[in-house]
Amino acid sequence: MAFVDAFHPKFKSDLKKIDKLVSKEIKERHLDIILENPTDFTLLKGKLSHIRSYHFHKNGTQYRIAYEVLENEKIVFHYMVASRENFYKKLEGRVL
Repeated sequence: MAFVDAFHPKFKSDLKKIDKLVSKEIKERHLDIILENPTDFTLLKGKLSHIRSYHFHKNGTQYRIAYEVLENEKIVFHYMVASRENFYKKLEGRVL
């Protein structure tokens, strides 16, 4: 059974804060890549050890998508998408 997407209420506003072409690419490409193999990407450490981070570059900027894999429910819950700058501090505020 394949995984399905679920999103934090602020995820949509995250997409609006970044470049429109990057946002479109995230929706059309990167979210699908995560869904295909959600456990393939970096598992964070410390207080965020249940969260994974998917990394990609676009136009010289590093971006991150933070998500949690809920194996039993077959859900990939996306918490946040943003450029790398201060990403993990913002993520802590959102998740914890």
